[in-house]
Amino acid sequence: MFKVSYKNAYPVGPRSCYDESKRAGEAFIKAYELQHKMRTKIVRIFNTSGPRIRYGPAFGRVVPNFIYQALHDEDLTIFGDGSQTRSFIYVIDEIEGILKIVHTDEANGEVINLGSNKEYTILELARIIKELANSNSKIVFKPLPIDDPLYRCPVITKAKKILNWEPTTTLEEGLEKTIAWFKEHE
Repeated sequence: MFKVSYKNAYPVGPRSCYDESKRAGEAFIKAYELQHKMRTKIVRIFNTSGPRIRYGPAFGRVVPNFIYQALHDEDLTIFGDGSQTRSFIYVIDEIEGILKIVHTDEANGEVINLGSNKEYTILELARIIKELANSNSKIVFKPLPIDDPLYRCPVITKAKKILNWEPTTTLEEGLEKTIAWFKEHE
C-alpha cells in the first residue's frame, strides 16, 4: 500500500497552485517512470537558506526577509501571532542530501524529504535573527494569510534510513553564515 507523506494540501484554496503544482510534478515523474520503465527519484526540499538566497516580498522567504529587515533595523514582520512553526535547513546540508539521493540506488522510485526535523516558531526565528544581527528592530504582527499552514516540519525517516543522511548544521550556525553573507554583499 502506498503511504502518503505529504499532508494538509487543500486543492482549491489560495495556496492550491503552489501545493498542487508540486504534487502534479511528482505524479508526472511517477507516470514517466512507469510508462518508460525508468529509474526516478523524487526529492522534496523544505525551507532552505544560506548565502546568495534571494530576498524581498516577491519571494516570500521568511529567513532572508527577516535578515534584511534586521540588518536595516526595520520592523520584523510576522504574519499571524508567530506561533506557526517551520523547519529550516542550511543549503550545504540540502546539497549533500541531494547528492546522496543521486548516488544511492536504494533511492530509486522513492519520494524523500530533505529538511530539518527541528521545528521553530516564527516568533523564535525572528528573535534569533534579531539577536544574531545585533538589530534594534521591533517585531510587529500582521494578519495571517488565508490557508497559511500552522505547522510545517518534514518527516525525514526515509532520508535517514535510505541515505544515512540528516542535516548537521544548526539553525544558529546557518543563520550566522547567511547574515555574514548579507552584511558583505549589501
